[in-house]
Amino acid sequence: MDLFLNIAVDGIAYGMILFMIAVGLSVTMGLMRVVNLAHGGFALIGGALAHWLSVDLGLGFGLAALLAILGTVVLALPLERVIYRRIYGFGELQQVLATIGLTFLMIASINAWQGSTLLTIELPQSLRQSFDLGFRKLTAHRALVICVGLMVILGLWLLLDRTRFGIRLRAAVDNNDTASSLGIDTGRIYMLTFALGAGLAAMGGILGAELLPIDAYYPLRYMVLFLIVVAIGGMGSILGSFAAALGIGLIETASRYLVPDLATITFFSLVILFLAVRPRGLLGRA
Repeated sequence: MDLFLNIAVDGIAYGMILFMIAVGLSVTMGLMRVVNLAHGGFALIGGALAHWLSVDLGLGFGLAALLAILGTVVLALPLERVIYRRIYGFGELQQVLATIGLTFLMIASINAWQGSTLLTIELPQSLRQSFDLGFRKLTAHRALVICVGLMVILGLWLLLDRTRFGIRLRAAVDNNDTASSLGIDTGRIYMLTFALGAGLAAMGGILGAELLPIDAYYPLRYMVLFLIVVAIGGMGSILGSFAAALGIGLIETASRYLVPDLATITFFSLVILFLAVRPRGLLGRA
């Protein structure tokens, strides 16, 4: 029983990290119709900035994380204006080529700035402490990851389903020309949505540095994993991405606990089987 409880705790924490990073990709691919393979690069930028602020400049974890997320958003806004806005509505191939090129630019920039070594993020003593659950000790950092993940899913649901911004975003996605004719600034809506996705990716990269270590090649190493979350959850579905991330976190963690030598084969076999049965994912839009 203790083994399965350990799998559940570690799998949920891992799934929350995947959700925070991948949900922005789900929004841009499912709602904004952009195949953004550079999305993991924003998690890299957030992690690199947090490393620089906490390790090199000596700022506290909370302030470093906040400034790193804001810095990532500030960098994302001109990218959306200059690059992404030019490829909205283009074919998938053009979007893939543009965004994968941007990914390599991000990797080269971080490599030139911080090198190719592991970029650690200093945690305060309060997050290093652990408390006893009875069957194991849980660090405060992992508890924080789980709590933040729950707050993110609640906040996104309220934002996209219960606010005027969410209504305008869905209107812009369903019919851009009609939404514009009704006075909705679709360009601003897309820019803010893109910035939100980049900020969430940065936050996931920072909080998840313990489970998904940050280095210059981070976007390439985990690109497939983030795409799997979106594919299984269904593009454009926040709830689907949440369920998929938790499921993937639990399955991959269980595989590494139970069959470590076959963990990768087991994981990808289950992913292929699921997508063969449900190609649109759990809650994908037609």
